[in-house]
Amino acid sequence: MDESAPLAVTMGDPAGIGGELTIKAWSRRTDGLVPVFYAVDDPARLAAIAEATGQPCPVVAIGDPSEAFAIFTDALPVLPLPLPAPQPSGVPVAANAGAVIASIERAVADAMAGRAAGVVTNPINKRALQTGAGFAYPGHTEFLAALGGVPSSVMMLAAPGLRVVPLTVHLALRDIFDGITRDTITATARVIHDAMRRDFGLPKPRIAISGLNPHAGEGGSMGMEEIETIAPAIEALQTEGIDASGPWPGDTMFHDEARARYDVALCMYHDQALIPLKTLDFHRGVNITLGLPFVRTSPDHGTAYDRAGRNTADPRSFIEALATARAMADARAATPA
Repeated sequence: MDESAPLAVTMGDPAGIGGELTIKAWSRRTDGLVPVFYAVDDPARLAAIAEATGQPCPVVAIGDPSEAFAIFTDALPVLPLPLPAPQPSGVPVAANAGAVIASIERAVADAMAGRAAGVVTNPINKRALQTGAGFAYPGHTEFLAALGGVPSSVMMLAAPGLRVVPLTVHLALRDIFDGITRDTITATARVIHDAMRRDFGLPKPRIAISGLNPHAGEGGSMGMEEIETIAPAIEALQTEGIDASGPWPGDTMFHDEARARYDVALCMYHDQALIPLKTLDFHRGVNITLGLPFVRTSPDHGTAYDRAGRNTADPRSFIEALATARAMADARAATPA
């Protein structure tokens, strides 16, 4: 394992469960799944959460990410970012929104400079950031793309046994049709292809592309999108040498035998992709951003205000996000540019 740099973990929404996830992950560092990381966070906040939840987690402030390796065995390394206001569990505080944004910015800056191997983001509340700090982005992914200097990026969800990418993401069903074009399909598949090679070490990744309509349109009797849009996009990708197949019916492409025939599924809309993944392994799903100049993963859940401060947060998705980020960083380091 190439551990020339540790992973950076962001604060996330301090009203949510992010701090508890960070502490619980560090507490499980001896199980072989948790790589070295440091938190960009408020040391006093994390120490208070550890005490309140009964987690034995000493917290040590660091001045540089490189210090994390010497500290990680005995304490949680934290790059200090103090919160300006007291923070109760489960209740966003507008005055702290700026610190949440600053944590993301610092973690990305470290990754871009090579001080961090990748960024693992704790969940944020977009509305809290928008109202508290004028956050100008629709979500985490768009902000990370801007910080990385790329025009757009692609969201992939992964769990053991399945990787999925929704072509259209947070749109009402009535609005998804405008987002399903030959250009969006081919552009997204190219990002997937390049990322699978660079970040997952797959020399010729297999991309299964779903249909939109029941039975993938059944020859046009249930819709023409497969014939007029999706199939021509797949043919164009194949001409470029990309191993793309489909369009596959959404109801038959996720059983065991079908999943063995591809490395990642490109689906037409949000639930078509996420329902099978969350059904297969709800607690270990990871959100991965493809197409960035740095590695970024996140647990596949939200801030969980209702669980904050109760010591009931499940760290499995967060630990999987750490392990995935480390594996991606190592694959990226071993893959020629």
